[in-house]
Amino acid sequence: MYGFENIELLSKRSVSYWTTEIAEIKRKFPEHLLVGSIMAAPDPDEWRDLAGEVASAGADALEMNVSCPHGMPEQGAGAAIGQNPQMVRDLARAVCGSVDIPVIVKLTPNVTDIVPVAKAAQAGGADMISAINTIQCLSGIDIDSFEPHPSVAGFSTYGGYSGPATKPVGLRIVSQIASSVDLPVIGIGGVAGFEDAVEYILAGASAVQLCTAVMWNGAGIVREMEKGLRESMARKEIASPGSLRDLALGRVKAHQELDRTRRVQPSLVSPSACTSCGRCVVVCRDGGYHALSPFTGEDSLSMRHAATAVPPVPMSAPEELSSRSKKHCEGIPGSLLQGILFQSEFFRHSCWF
Repeated sequence: MYGFENIELLSKRSVSYWTTEIAEIKRKFPEHLLVGSIMAAPDPDEWRDLAGEVASAGADALEMNVSCPHGMPEQGAGAAIGQNPQMVRDLARAVCGSVDIPVIVKLTPNVTDIVPVAKAAQAGGADMISAINTIQCLSGIDIDSFEPHPSVAGFSTYGGYSGPATKPVGLRIVSQIASSVDLPVIGIGGVAGFEDAVEYILAGASAVQLCTAVMWNGAGIVREMEKGLRESMARKEIASPGSLRDLALGRVKAHQELDRTRRVQPSLVSPSACTSCGRCVVVCRDGGYHALSPFTGEDSLSMRHAATAVPPVPMSAPEELSSRSKKHCEGIPGSLLQGILFQSEFFRHSCWF
């Protein structure tokens, strides 16, 4: 699975239930870090009271959830707060001023620009920022019953999307936060293996969180990830995960700064594997501005800027093309088949058939 939607709301347990649980967990595992996640309405006094209760119970840090994308925004809480920088600043200030333990502000990806919100959290006194929470979504619709998923007696609602498919969004937002504020960032979103954790660290994260992967695989996946990370660092002679932090940030540039003169020319790893199916011709004709140029020759393919998801397929002489390949070429003007030089901002190549 690549994604997972939930429509859960807040715990039905009382605050006193959880403060009792926190005290018991700290009694049994005093050496372990316990972070209390809190959420309240946009009332500073309510946040102060809740923060004080959870801190007094023994939590080592607090995470302010101002980012839940479903259920709570309709009540003025969750992402409704996280989408308002001034509210984030004021509530963070209220919580940070009421406790003497670290405060983490968890941000929502459901905003146009994360930077003003991150700066507001910093201005409010946050010690750390965590991101991302789930992405608001509608996961699907049954085309026979017309019921949206997940169906609840035939009806549904917008939920929070998590899992591996959210990692690109998480990496983007973590890198933007790390580049704009001087606070530690906890990376969240699609972490399912130690490699994902490393990516977040390279993007500027100081730590990572995972939830969906634990729901799918059990808590033991954390130990597996730690083992994999240690072994990988040992092979590469890396002293600690911290030495990887931010190493990719300097490589993320504005579009205008990229070298658009570069051309990608994948090498053919196994030309003998070609079945003359013609898929590479179709992809590079319809999606790559004829970036692929099949021609007769020893290395019978030249490709520039073609979709990397489809490996290039070497083509033999025209007479050896399969009937399926010829069918894929239907509709291409004859003059093009004879060879036309194409020039544009990104492509300069010849097609030979």
